[in-house]
Amino acid sequence: MTTLLETSEEEPTMAVARTIAELAWSQGGPDIAGPAVAQYCNEAQVYLFDRRYPDLVNLLLTSADLVLANASEKDMECIFTVISNLVSKAQSPDDALAMADQIANKLTVQPVDKPVSRLKILFHLYNVLENPYGRFLIFKRVLKLAVAGKVTELIVPTFKRMDTFIHEWNISKSDKRDVFLSATNILKEQKGYVKDSYTFLFKYLQTFAGEDKSTLSEAKEEAVRAIIEFVKSPDMFQKHRSGDQSVYLCDLLDMPAVKQLEKDTKYAPVYRLLEIFLTGRLSNYLDFHGADSNTLKTYGLVHEECVTKMRLMSLVGLATAGSGEVSYAVIRDTLKVADDEVEYWVVRAIAAKLLEAKMDQLRQVVIIGRCTERVFGPAQWQELRRGLAGWKENISNVSRIIAHAKLSQGGIPQGLQA
Repeated sequence: MTTLLETSEEEPTMAVARTIAELAWSQGGPDIAGPAVAQYCNEAQVYLFDRRYPDLVNLLLTSADLVLANASEKDMECIFTVISNLVSKAQSPDDALAMADQIANKLTVQPVDKPVSRLKILFHLYNVLENPYGRFLIFKRVLKLAVAGKVTELIVPTFKRMDTFIHEWNISKSDKRDVFLSATNILKEQKGYVKDSYTFLFKYLQTFAGEDKSTLSEAKEEAVRAIIEFVKSPDMFQKHRSGDQSVYLCDLLDMPAVKQLEKDTKYAPVYRLLEIFLTGRLSNYLDFHGADSNTLKTYGLVHEECVTKMRLMSLVGLATAGSGEVSYAVIRDTLKVADDEVEYWVVRAIAAKLLEAKMDQLRQVVIIGRCTERVFGPAQWQELRRGLAGWKENISNVSRIIAHAKLSQGGIPQGLQA
């Protein structure tokens, strides 16, 4: 029987090899188990000494199913952590990736059994890998395992760093779509993450910019979903928010993935509905509902809720198109409400941060300080460009005044200066 020389580097790996071997041959009796365990450990030691790490990982994983099925969660985590650490010793990136893939395959076969421990090991494996694309592949396994094991709440915090991950992985558009779609579907099932789910759905649709017609067709269903979720949401208007910050302009109309629906036989009414909500008035919506109420029923939209949102959107439209003031009478007629309801809707718009306005009850007008743009297209970019140019000129004027003042002050004898 070979004597195993335990060093600080070898000890964990050989201890794991011995544990796995004893587990595999535990039913064989001492006459069979003893030699089998010794042979197994001797083979593991040879691979370790020769730095044949792929072969060593392959050997250790031959009985990994027994470990996953019979070991305690703590022991399972320890054993697989040691095996995963061998990935960092690989002689080449290809070897490391192949070893990591082999380990991940074992962990994802029975995702409903000890899913939390399996996730922990996969995350450790992710951190051990240095190859960016390899990390992406392991992250995909993490998403798949979390969904199958019904522990998606454990991976939701990682989505906050998704932009950083995407940059580090340097992956293709197709890979980005897979990740974004997985994230939006996972978050959709989590309570309190509706807008975060929509953020990833929006990112998913953005990846189709510049694609040909056949590729765009892949996004039709998700484009429809984005429209319906936008229309349904009582507090998603031109922007949606993450925390306290506005992050993405909800300019769905001009996105190629959404624009393709405009002339689509099946989905054209859905696109028309979005067009009304982003550019039309309440009267346009009521006409649509009168002519095609089936579209609302098909997608689970509630007419009364749509009317409420369209009143707010219409009010924003009035504020955007006006000269800084909007009369109560115009608001009343556009929103189709009673005279005594006008101020209520203005207050609702202000509370939703759609407007900054004051109500002059004496003159019966609403004075607009600021309003949210319902769409952000070429006209809005032009207005923003003009505003920036004006600010730049104002700053230049202030700088010239300060410079002139400094020069003037410099000409006064120090003794006479205040």
